[in-house]
Amino acid sequence: MSKRMDFHAYLLRCTDDSYYAGHTDNLDQRLAQHQSGSFGGYTAVRRPVTLVWSDRFGTRDEAFAAERQIKGWSRAKKEALIAGDWERVKVLARNRQDDPSTNSG
Repeated sequence: MSKRMDFHAYLLRCTDDSYYAGHTDNLDQRLAQHQSGSFGGYTAVRRPVTLVWSDRFGTRDEAFAAERQIKGWSRAKKEALIAGDWERVKVLARNRQDDPSTNSG
């Protein structure tokens, strides 16, 4: 029997108050990489970062799908996710109040 591996989708708040979504199989290591700047890219110049949300998934594909979905969300919907306000997430999805022009957050 093989050991089950957990994968994580996560959301970081950057020092400029923007959000970064990602996925990994080692959340602690990835957070350390983001904090040190060794991961490069978007978060390297927006440190320090704060983990504001994460969830576990059984496969990398599921975690990656969650990351891609969240990246497409508006700032308001990301903040509802962070707050655990599932009713607000549903309302924002149902009413399409997600304004694509506000996806920078």
